Amino acid sequence: MILSLKNQVALITGASSGIGYGCAEALAAAGASVVINYRSQPEPAEKLASSIREKGGQAITVQGDVSKEEDVENLFAKTLEAFGALDILVANSGLQRDAMIADMSLAEWQQVLDVNLTGQFLCARAAVRQFRQQDRASVSRAKGKIIHMSSVHQLIPWAGHANYAASKGGLDLLMRSLAQELGEEKIRINAVAPGAIATAINKEATQGEAAEKLLELIPYGRIGVTEDIANAVVWLASDLADYVHGTTLFVDGGMSLYPEFRGNG
Repeated sequence: MILSLKNQVALITGASSGIGYGCAEALAAAGASVVINYRSQPEPAEKLASSIREKGGQAITVQGDVSKEEDVENLFAKTLEAFGALDILVANSGLQRDAMIADMSLAEWQQVLDVNLTGQFLCARAAVRQFRQQDRASVSRAKGKIIHMSSVHQLIPWAGHANYAASKGGLDLLMRSLAQELGEEKIRINAVAPGAIATAINKEATQGEAAEKLLELIPYGRIGVTEDIANAVVWLASDLADYVHGTTLFVDGGMSLYPEFRGNG
C-alpha cells in the first residue's frame, strides 16, 4: 500500500509556525488539501498556503482562536465552504504560561487549559459531527481521523509547568475516551507526543549549552525537528495506520524512558 492522502481534506490548528506549520506542509506534500489555522500570525500562514498552491496543491488559511466555540464553528464552516468535506483533523494548537505553582496566577492556569484542553475538545467535537454527516469511503478506509498533538509531559511530570502538564495529561484521557466511544463508527482517534523539538520559538532551549544539557535527557542523541513530528502525523492520517486507534505515538528520541535513571537500577 502506498502512503497517499490524495483527495483528502486536512485541517491543522495552530499551523502558522513550528510543528503545525510542518504538519500542514507534509500533509499537502502527501496529496491532501489543507486548511491552515492561525490565531494571530496571518503572514506565515499565507506564505505557507501560497507555497503549497505554487506546487500544485490546495490550501486556504482561516483565523481563529480554538478556545472560543464560535471561532471553532467558523473554522469548520470555512473548511466545508472551501473543500466540501473533512477527512483529517490535526488538533495542534497549544501554548505554555510557565510559573512555579505558588506564583502561578489563575489566568495563567486557565489560559493554558482553555487552549490545550478545551480547544482540543471543541475541535474534536466539531470534527466528529462533520464525519458523521459524510461518506468518504472512496478516499479513506476510516470515516474520519483525529490526531491530537500531545507531549511527553502527558507522562513525565514537569515542575514549574503544572498547567501545561495537567493539560496534556487530561488530553491523553480525552483522546482515549473518544477512541473508546467512536471506534465502532470507524472514526480513528490517536495522539502524537513530541519530545524536545527545535522550533523558532524555543531556540534558547535547543541551541548552545542549553542543547547540551537537554541532550542528557534524549537517549537517541539528537534534538528533534518538525519533520520528525510531521512524518508521524502523515503516517497516522494515512490508511497505512488504519488499525492504529486510541494510542499515543511518542516521537521523542527516548525521552519518555527517563534516561536520567540509567545506572541507578
